[in-house]
Amino acid sequence: FFVQFLKGQRRDRYPQYAKAALCQACYGSLRLARTLEQKAAELLEAIPKPFLSLHLRFEPDMVAYSQCEYSGLSPASIEAIEAARGDRKPWTGELARVWRKRGKCPFTPNETAFVLQALSIPTNTNMYLAAGDGLVEIEGLKPTYTNVVTKSALLRGEDLLNMHGNTRAALDYYVLINSDSYVATFFRNMDKMVAAMRAYEGLHNTLFLGRRAYVEMTSKGLDGKELFQALWVAHKEDFSMGRGSALPDCFCETVISLYFLLYMI
Repeated sequence: FFVQFLKGQRRDRYPQYAKAALCQACYGSLRLARTLEQKAAELLEAIPKPFLSLHLRFEPDMVAYSQCEYSGLSPASIEAIEAARGDRKPWTGELARVWRKRGKCPFTPNETAFVLQALSIPTNTNMYLAAGDGLVEIEGLKPTYTNVVTKSALLRGEDLLNMHGNTRAALDYYVLINSDSYVATFFRNMDKMVAAMRAYEGLHNTLFLGRRAYVEMTSKGLDGKELFQALWVAHKEDFSMGRGSALPDCFCETVISLYFLLYMI
């Protein structure tokens, strides 16, 4: 049995069995280059198990791109962020407040640690930190979560020096899709791809931290135990409804087999 997909054909018009087959084929064919996959497997093996992978986006260029402004950052962090801004100036006044309430501002490492604690993630959790070059304010996370490891700490220095940024990101991707749990502080292309692949592999311990919920609650003056409880409820609802995660049904072999049999009959 062979299904040929036409480039100009609208995919929403495919029969269900064809959609499922296309989904399976695309995700099943995604692999790293052999040498890179071997290096990624070495990295995965070196991480203490079980572990949670955290994709934390607070690099200077990420903050600059968001056009958000933060108070309480170190002078070194401010200098790095300002250097990355260029002509992209941060929002100010009412526009800044609206932008932040829409959840457009990345979590700082300190905010990330706070939300993770609100979700009752133990502070002694083995954690793999996936981040781009130049991550700032990391001292806001590590004093709380002390078992944090990175690829730079686990791989030999010469291995990383010879790698381009995209290659390093590929190492992170491999670890993220194979971790016991996955938490992301933002929801961009990398996170969408990881969530979809984890769903394809049947790994559903995937969570995206709610920036909008955090801002809404803190702007109402919630703090302490009250804020912890509110964040717990908000994230529990998101997780149970699968918000931000790829739906596993389109990857299901049972669905493919069922529609294949019905089609053949």
